[in-house]
Amino acid sequence: MSPAHFAPSRRPAIGAWRLHPGHAMTLRPKQGALLRVFCGRVWVTLGQPAGATPQSAGDRFLGPGEVLAVPAGARMVLEPIAAPGDAAPVHFDWTDASAVARTGRFQREVLLPLRELGAALGHVAVATARVLRGLFGYGEFLVPGRGRVLSPLESLRS
Repeated sequence: MSPAHFAPSRRPAIGAWRLHPGHAMTLRPKQGALLRVFCGRVWVTLGQPAGATPQSAGDRFLGPGEVLAVPAGARMVLEPIAAPGDAAPVHFDWTDASAVARTGRFQREVLLPLRELGAALGHVAVATARVLRGLFGYGEFLVPGRGRVLSPLESLRS
């Protein structure tokens, strides 16, 4: 068997795209798409394709959980809205609108959020394991009499 067969399957993180403060991104979908923001806030400038109404173009501000439908041929510019000194990126997904339209209501409103919840709980489990591993690494310093034995030269300095 090949080594690839034994590789563990990894789920994609929530929000497949990241955009850091101070950067901008331009997207031009060839077919209709949905922009879904998971974390952070973005400023979106939407230039409509030829023949669209002027009211549908312009600036929009999106926060966590908000979705924007982007028509085919539109020019969209994204920029994070961040407080001074905030270096956390905005997490968002870019999805083909026709794929979402083909899915049923149950899949959109129950299964997709359930998948997102599962991924988030997976992140919580990993973070909890890392915190516990870090705390157990300090266990010898937390129990009296179990600390590192100082050499004679080190004990003179203290």
